[in-house]
Amino acid sequence: MGAWSARHRWAAVGAWLLLVVVAVFAGQAAGRVDVDEDRSMPGEVNQAATINDDAGLKAPAGEMVLVQGKGSVKATDPAFRSVVGEVMDAVKGTGKVTAVTSPYDTKAISADGRSVLVRFDMLGDEKTAGDRVAPVMDAVEKVQAEHKDLRVEEFGDASAEKVLDDAFGSDFKTAEYSAVPLALGILLIAFGALVAALLPVVLAMTAFVAAGGVVALVSHSVPMSDTANSVMLLVGLAVGVDYCLFYLRREREERAAGHDRETALKIAAATSGRAVLISGITVIVAMAGMLFTGIGDFKAMGVATMIVVAIAMVGSVTVLPALLSLLGHRVEKGRIPFLNRRARREGAAGHRPAAPSSSRVWRTVLGPVLRHPKAATVIAGGALIALALPAFGMKTANLSMQQELGDGLPVIQTYEHINAAFPGGPDPAHVVVKAADIDAPAVEKAIAGFQAEAVSSGASKGPVTVTVHSAQNIARIDVPLEGGADRAKAEADVKLLREHVRPGTLGKVAGLQAPITGETAGSMDFTHKITSSVPPVFAFVTVFAFLLMLLSFRSLTIAVTSIALNLLSVGAAYGILTAVFQHGWGASLVGAHGTGAVVAWLPLFLFVILFGLSMDYHVFVVSRIREARMRGLSTKGAIEHGITTTAGVVTSAAVIMVAVFAIFGTLSMQSMKQMGVGLAFAVLIDATVIRGVLLPAVMTLLGDRNWYLPRWMHRLPDLTHDESALPQPPAAAPAPVPQLTDRF
Repeated sequence: MGAWSARHRWAAVGAWLLLVVVAVFAGQAAGRVDVDEDRSMPGEVNQAATINDDAGLKAPAGEMVLVQGKGSVKATDPAFRSVVGEVMDAVKGTGKVTAVTSPYDTKAISADGRSVLVRFDMLGDEKTAGDRVAPVMDAVEKVQAEHKDLRVEEFGDASAEKVLDDAFGSDFKTAEYSAVPLALGILLIAFGALVAALLPVVLAMTAFVAAGGVVALVSHSVPMSDTANSVMLLVGLAVGVDYCLFYLRREREERAAGHDRETALKIAAATSGRAVLISGITVIVAMAGMLFTGIGDFKAMGVATMIVVAIAMVGSVTVLPALLSLLGHRVEKGRIPFLNRRARREGAAGHRPAAPSSSRVWRTVLGPVLRHPKAATVIAGGALIALALPAFGMKTANLSMQQELGDGLPVIQTYEHINAAFPGGPDPAHVVVKAADIDAPAVEKAIAGFQAEAVSSGASKGPVTVTVHSAQNIARIDVPLEGGADRAKAEADVKLLREHVRPGTLGKVAGLQAPITGETAGSMDFTHKITSSVPPVFAFVTVFAFLLMLLSFRSLTIAVTSIALNLLSVGAAYGILTAVFQHGWGASLVGAHGTGAVVAWLPLFLFVILFGLSMDYHVFVVSRIREARMRGLSTKGAIEHGITTTAGVVTSAAVIMVAVFAIFGTLSMQSMKQMGVGLAFAVLIDATVIRGVLLPAVMTLLGDRNWYLPRWMHRLPDLTHDESALPQPPAAAPAPVPQLTDRF
């Protein structure tokens, strides 16, 4: 593939550009289908969404306005009633709402008699209600401005979405858009030349753009999401940059050894190109693990990242050698002042670069490691195990709004005011009742019994309200949970409703369906589904990664140590997450406040992403070690050669990823902060402690046993390549010229 692309470089480049253009236009023509979050959720949330969808009912975006008196002011006072009337008239006057209910009719009056809730629904699609709620919010704020002696505040699905989008939407997008310039800046420092720095970024971004079009087409079978798009950008940038760095480094090295351009590209294709294919397939296998969750967002992330990795992988072994053949020594154009003084001193006597320098830092570190491998293994392994220990006490949870955002935003303060006056009011449980005849006496009696039992059982303090859709034979019961903002207590209330209240009331009517949904119920079902998905996902990813390593390196030892080292890296990341975000150790250093738990979806997400990216580096390093060993070096010499010649590119790639992930660690949302911190620390540990210390130490201890393959496994397919068949460099080489230097 590499040789063909080098010979037909314009055809290869043209085909790549055609792929990108066709994918983009096809994707735009088809449009992207997004995940229906309720329908993609597990358990009773899905059941309730199915009932509503089948009946043609769309759950509206519910809103509420808190009117609260101060001091001795009561909700029954005439002046207070008058303000409530003004609120109802104001929201009706916007023409954006429906089903406005009086708190005096629905008994939505607090226990102390000082607060009421005016409830209504937004017209139109729930998903876009946040775009239309501004006039309603303005109307409520106007009433508040005219009655400063009362508290008049709005909260609900649409208003919370708008406020949060305003507060964090641009913040999140800025983080995404900062990733590419940041990566380019680090590559400029690493290579000291603009063209060389641009190549990895151009490959990664064109792969991402093409993947976006393909994802739009695929979304008609597997719905996508904005979250999947963000993850696709991160992973696409990671692997696109990594693959290009691997290839570029090897091509420059072979040219420096005296090979002509065509031969250098063939060698790079047979070595780094092969490593790219093995790595890409491993990453794709890891991402496929997300499909086992059965959750829409995770399936979307898995499919999207598999697509972008596949496209970046194909681009790396086709268009990249074509571009390198076209550019030749011009890849070093655009040198940055003060970053390559040595190259300028050496002059430009020819067109063959000097060998990219091996990392002095890693050569210094590697010396003691190879001399004392037992001590290095004990120290490095012990440090990682110590970091992983807190993970054994990890608690996971879906974060509440206060945990996610803190209490600094006005919307959070409004939520707390409503919850204090009406426990569970801002976040009620919803019971979707489906019957053959919703107006039948037996059904009405069961619903009334459920309302009474929900309060008497202690699951709710009321008021429990009912909305009936007679034409569809569906009713919705809204139950404010007594636990309110206390997530553990609210979940206990949901269990009480599901396991005791519902069976004793609604469950007595034959053929009646009554799934219980809502934010708290959905969080419970989601956490349960994620937890139950961990064993099959972990098993699938580790078993397939093991088989790929076994077939690619023809070594049982390499396959086992690869999995063990990657699991150790993931465990250390889990331990850091638990220590910082659950126990609060050093939380202030990353701007985290006490959440007391790791967000439920993160451990599984981190495992899949980190396993893929870790294997990326592992394949590249071990491939170089194996190649040196097959060419006649001792195992110890091969380890030293492999580590020192790959350290610069691995470290450069890792620095980019740490910096990009660290951006997400600066966001205000705790889930994004946890993701950023976890990924940044994990990649940092993997590229330094694992690849620079533990891997060479363990391989040195194992010696020739690194290449052990039981006799009975010799029948397995052989996916290795014959390093001895690669062209040897010329006996004599001309004087060196400006080099492409690895800065890290």
